[in-house]
Amino acid sequence: MPSELDSRVADLGARVARLEEGSAGPPADPRGEGTFWALDGLKARIPDPGGVLFTGAVALEDGRRAEWQQAFPTEAVLDGFGDQAAALSALAHPVRLLILREMLRGERSAAELGAHERLGTSGQTYHHMRQLVAAGWLRSTGRGRYAVPTERVVPLLAAIAAVTR
Repeated sequence: MPSELDSRVADLGARVARLEEGSAGPPADPRGEGTFWALDGLKARIPDPGGVLFTGAVALEDGRRAEWQQAFPTEAVLDGFGDQAAALSALAHPVRLLILREMLRGERSAAELGAHERLGTSGQTYHHMRQLVAAGWLRSTGRGRYAVPTERVVPLLAAIAAVTR
């Protein structure tokens, strides 16, 4: 009869084996299409020197569903490097990222956002929101309310995911 220590060691061994299996690379597609099904599709559509694809399907708390995919040939991405500075700059502030996170939960007014303890004064909130609107990350929905446009949800999440370590 195994001792309690033997059982615990066996359980830990099994857990380590499962963790090691999961660290071998990206998980396979559950439909059996292979690990790199999206990459394989991109390579079939865009010849060398290749390109970049982002895609997503997101159910938001406010009931909206954002589904998006976009592929860019490598040359188009490299040629547009300088053109994207304003959109990226708008994301380069913790308060603006917090505003966007709150807006992904549903449309809000600046006054509603002002109740958040980390957003500062209403003037500061309006300043940050203006920059997000100018960059296309937020859109006025009328009567002083704003939302992340549905077509920008997946690109926003892809940009954040791209810099996650």
